[in-house]
Amino acid sequence: MAPVGGTAVQDHVALAEIELCGELIIAASAAEDRLSLESIDEVLRVSEERDGQERGRLAAGARGAGA
Repeated sequence: MAPVGGTAVQDHVALAEIELCGELIIAASAAEDRLSLESIDEVLRVSEERDGQERGRLAAGARGAGA
């Protein structure tokens, strides 16, 4: 029997992955054909992650050049 009360553990990474999987399933079911790699990347926000990493590298390089 599961304990009663506020003992639920939330894994925020797992919840984010589940949300992205749901969005991918919705996009795939709405598409008339197979999703392209670009469409999958768009649904999973891959370009946003890459852009954020690139901005971080550029900022770190600028800080290093000024030191």
